[in-house]
Amino acid sequence: MKKAKDIVKAFYESDIANDASIIEEFFHPQVKATWNGVEGLNTLDFNDVSDFFADIRKNYKDLRIEISHLFQNKDSVSIRYKYYVRAIENPDEEIGIAHFICIWEVKDEKLYRGYQISQPFKDKDEEDTSYDEVKL
Repeated sequence: MKKAKDIVKAFYESDIANDASIIEEFFHPQVKATWNGVEGLNTLDFNDVSDFFADIRKNYKDLRIEISHLFQNKDSVSIRYKYYVRAIENPDEEIGIAHFICIWEVKDEKLYRGYQISQPFKDKDEEDTSYDEVKL
């Protein structure tokens, strides 16, 4: 049986921007993800998660996730990370788009319940050193 931490890490290190099969591989059919972001509180089910990443694949050539922290407590995993993208129109420039902290509950070796907070990336964020020391 895989550790919950390894499942979460494998998802965030996958090529979600180019491989639609990753959704079924990593997300439980009854997934429920609660997301606090700039637009308020959203709750996503399996189809919503699939649609979200389909939009990523349509709009970006590449998505890179930089993990700074990853901790496990029983079947719950906390992760802190940043999203970087390369737009289709400008594939030579990578830009940061958001910071995230998420707690995932894993069930049947899949992401089952997610509680996520995000905020937009700011230019001055590149000066921050809190991502320098990775805690995995």
